[in-house]
Amino acid sequence: MVREAKFVVKVQEAERALRVEKEVTEALKGAVGRKLLSKMKKEYVECPVIGKKVPFLRCFACASFIRRVKGEVYCAGEEFKLKI
Repeated sequence: MVREAKFVVKVQEAERALRVEKEVTEALKGAVGRKLLSKMKKEYVECPVIGKKVPFLRCFACASFIRRVKGEVYCAGEEFKLKI
């Protein structure tokens, strides 16, 4: 099943790490290295589904997330919920 990207959103850098739910970071610890995880905590996207700033890790764990390529997130735009 190939999902079409409804939105392409640019990943932006924040000065400080953004707050992410503990369950999201715990779920991603095995899949992503420690250094990359700490770098991703400082990134965010303007979510087109809910219309506000969302930490990238939360976006990465979202059901609508398709892929990230060259600083852009491809989003299905269906719903904003955890897929873990």
